[in-house]
Amino acid sequence: MDALETFKNIVDPDPVLSHRFGVFFFAGGVIPNPIDFRFQKVSGLSADIQTDTVNEGGQNLFSHRLPNKVNYNNLVLERGHSTGLIPSPLSDEFNIAFSTFKFAPSNVLITIFNDFQGIPVPIKALLFMKAYPVKWSISDLDAQSNTVLIDTMELAYTRFQTIQL
Repeated sequence: MDALETFKNIVDPDPVLSHRFGVFFFAGGVIPNPIDFRFQKVSGLSADIQTDTVNEGGQNLFSHRLPNKVNYNNLVLERGHSTGLIPSPLSDEFNIAFSTFKFAPSNVLITIFNDFQGIPVPIKALLFMKAYPVKWSISDLDAQSNTVLIDTMELAYTRFQTIQL
């Protein structure tokens, strides 16, 4: 094996696949929700730093751009609409938020798994702190299609951080 191939294997030996993940809700920040962890899609996993532009007196060639604060996009979760015998605590939380305007923020842990000899092993996690519902939608009802009814749940949060496992 040549040096370039060895370097590639050290730097990125096995790219992570995006379809192996779990979403775990922790009510009150500590109590795990044992029912709501399977989702079809997760999006909104991004943050950006807002900057302020400062002009220096007498300097007309450039402006200084200084970091101001971090902005986070809403976390968007999609899953098949649940009608199981066991009620969904997450659906109940969304229903309470939109019916009574009462919020119970929870921490959300998204764990990314990799396959190790056929066993899913957690390799990285994203922790979203103090998440609460801000939008809830159900896909269109269409008598001419044969598709799964999808719940889309959107949460705002104070911040997120990555966790290497």
